[in-house]
Amino acid sequence: MGDVLDLDLEMIDGSTTNLRTLAAGGRVLVVNVASACGLTRQYSDLQRLHEANDDLTVVGLPCNQFAGQEPGTHEEICAFTEERYGVTFPLSAKVDVNGTARHPIYSVLTAVSDAEGHSGDVRWNFEKFLIDNDGAITRFKPAISPKDVL
Repeated sequence: MGDVLDLDLEMIDGSTTNLRTLAAGGRVLVVNVASACGLTRQYSDLQRLHEANDDLTVVGLPCNQFAGQEPGTHEEICAFTEERYGVTFPLSAKVDVNGTARHPIYSVLTAVSDAEGHSGDVRWNFEKFLIDNDGAITRFKPAISPKDVL
């Protein structure tokens, strides 16, 4: 599953990179994010995790597939996350996490089961996937606090 780290990812600024480059040899926490969700407050804890752990990079992938809760443009998403939550962790361009247009990263991630045995489609905004240095993936339900993934 280490290949997921090498899949292309378009960033919110239009550049292209991959999770391996973003993680710089450390772990990466991939989270589908949204600005108008009841779980949006998780941005604060995600930012704290990103700042407090030298070996962890949080990567937010905005997604508008759940009740249209990420309707903004890339510029609006950046402004919102910066001004409201002080987000400095990398954000991708908007992606689909489910369906026929699912981003290839999520094709790999959704094959992994969480602690309750759920695999397959992402259930809601802020579902989390921790990818360790060895490529092992751990999946967390959206309501799990970012503080509880390490």
